[in-house]
Amino acid sequence: MREFFYIPFVLIAMNSAAQIKYPVTKKETVTDDYFGTKVEDPYRWLEDDNSAATKAWVTAENHVTEAYMGTIPYRTKIRQRLEALWNYPKYGAPFLKGAYYYFYKNDGLQNQAVLYRAKNLDDAPEVFIDPNTLSSEGIAALSGVSFSKDGKLCAYSVAKAGSDWTEIFVMNAETKELLSDKINWTKFGGAAWKGDAGFYYSAYDEPDEQSKLSKKNEFQKVFYHKLGTAQKEDSIVYQDKEHPLRYFGAGLTEDERFLILNVTEGTSGSEIWYRDLQDAGQKDFALLVKGFDTESSVIENKGGTLLLNTNYKAPNYKVVEVDPKHPARENWKTIIPEQPEALQGVGTAGGNLFASYLKDAASRIVQYDFDGKLIRNITLPGIGSAGGFGAAKEDKDFYYTYTSFATPPAIYKYTISSGESTLYKKTELNLKTDDIITEQVFFKSKDGARVPMFLTYKKGLKKDGNNPVLIYGYGGFNIPMTPGFSVSNAFFVEQGGIYVVVNLRGGSEYGEKWHKAGMLLNKQNVFNDFIAAAEHLITARYTNKSKIAIRGGSNGGLLIGAVMTQRPDLFKVAIPQVGVMDMLRFQKFTVGWGWAVEYGSSDSAKYFPYLYRYSPYHNLKKGVTYPATLITTGDHDDRVVPAHSFKFAARLQEYNKGTNPVLIRIETNAGHGAGKPTNKVIDEAADIWAFTMYNLGMEFRERE
Repeated sequence: MREFFYIPFVLIAMNSAAQIKYPVTKKETVTDDYFGTKVEDPYRWLEDDNSAATKAWVTAENHVTEAYMGTIPYRTKIRQRLEALWNYPKYGAPFLKGAYYYFYKNDGLQNQAVLYRAKNLDDAPEVFIDPNTLSSEGIAALSGVSFSKDGKLCAYSVAKAGSDWTEIFVMNAETKELLSDKINWTKFGGAAWKGDAGFYYSAYDEPDEQSKLSKKNEFQKVFYHKLGTAQKEDSIVYQDKEHPLRYFGAGLTEDERFLILNVTEGTSGSEIWYRDLQDAGQKDFALLVKGFDTESSVIENKGGTLLLNTNYKAPNYKVVEVDPKHPARENWKTIIPEQPEALQGVGTAGGNLFASYLKDAASRIVQYDFDGKLIRNITLPGIGSAGGFGAAKEDKDFYYTYTSFATPPAIYKYTISSGESTLYKKTELNLKTDDIITEQVFFKSKDGARVPMFLTYKKGLKKDGNNPVLIYGYGGFNIPMTPGFSVSNAFFVEQGGIYVVVNLRGGSEYGEKWHKAGMLLNKQNVFNDFIAAAEHLITARYTNKSKIAIRGGSNGGLLIGAVMTQRPDLFKVAIPQVGVMDMLRFQKFTVGWGWAVEYGSSDSAKYFPYLYRYSPYHNLKKGVTYPATLITTGDHDDRVVPAHSFKFAARLQEYNKGTNPVLIRIETNAGHGAGKPTNKVIDEAADIWAFTMYNLGMEFRERE
């Protein structure tokens, strides 16, 4: 195998028969032995995100990508149209805390949404927290806000440059005075207030500055912070020195009686411990639900008992009542039995339970009392997604949001006693949404499984086999793909494209059976589902191979990497975003170890051969014509570290045959996606759509 040596900005390698000149990426001799199988990893050096060589490579790759994007004749027009579409007021549903209603609003093109408040929603609101003032570049984002029960204090988390690391600040909500309290090195959680005296939170030890975005995160602990003291004085509420790779999160029931400790070994399976703070004799946590073979979560307490949402002997989940003093599963009392539809979550408001189900990936909301008595099925505006069914026990009403692929988010006021939904705020934007329709189509996967997908397009579409299509999928971690409006995707529809979302196995659309059918040794089902979706669209004459683009992010980036290596002939364009591309080493970085419950691990002789068979980085082959590919990642992504994308791009550029471009777009001061400022979001969307349309042979359509 020929060795390449990398000299930044000087040496340029010509991809065989291609027009684009890619930076020469050096190769080193690195070989790992997995249970007798030797695996080469010549681009291992790109895992060091702090090295001068990696930084120079990033600069060189971005230079090539920008040069290519600059040749697309309508790139500027696409960005201008996207910016015009984005420029409309975006509101979040109001929520009541203390004497104020709070809500998020983005005027249109603000980099971050602002948190406003008003005592009455008819009054002119005042700014409560404006994250745009925290960074001149708009890269500081609110990742969570938590109020004390009386609404007098607020703890808010700030993430910078897209990192999962957050800082917690505390404010006097009545005066908006920022207090001296500050908490560092938190991830995946905020503050759980105990009265006005302090709060519980989870954090890691301070990491090394050089490796904080890549080093494996271990030994998370739960602390209690007393207001007015320094973080170093915080007491450790819970730690586990024997299990470094576990997540620990603490929360309180609404009446602050029970302190709940949630324990997970990854992204699936849970264990629950509790402390009854009214019981002076209980000094330590006691086990409520043993882990980790099921998924359970505490909904709320009912006096001295606890209501759980659980999939124990119920793949579609059910609600049970548990007496903490007698927590054995045989003592559980069913409150809401398992239904034919998958239960996604249960909220509480006004002393009622609001169960959110999915029926063929669309929301169905049911209201019950705390004893499980059916009160009503809530009528929604259509087949779409609804969320926000939760409020305080004393509240008489609350606000929820409804959206679909063709319907921008609308906010409704819900009266708990009558079940009446009243439109509160409708989104107004510069787009003819009445011309957009969505249909749900079912198809058979390779093994005969019946899989749904949503197709969104403009009225008058002709099934002539020549329509440009973008297929989006995720397929993992029990996460459903539900209907939701996006101005970016609406732009593609406006340009004559069909936007497709496939409800792949691995998600929660049909409960835990659907999830398990796409995880661990069943992961290939996810890829087969996606491939079958594309083949169905061709057979049904929606499109053809030369008109299909595919896109996915994170676990969905893995999906795109896997299907483009397994079926490079089936797709014209591939957009893998922040993807898990090296399935043999993901567990070695930041929180990647938590995904082993979903994927398995190469450290296991059982799972290594299976992972090796589909790992995108390892299944690229020399001399294959791959789709036109635009890989995207961020330099501050400490969820799926950018090395996954770096290594995949380097090998794909080396192996690809033909003239299809293989580019990587590496965003600076950006992470996995959350908190990305609007200007960066629009820039990225413009490049993705320009690349997609150009390589699908589409022309830019001026607005009619």
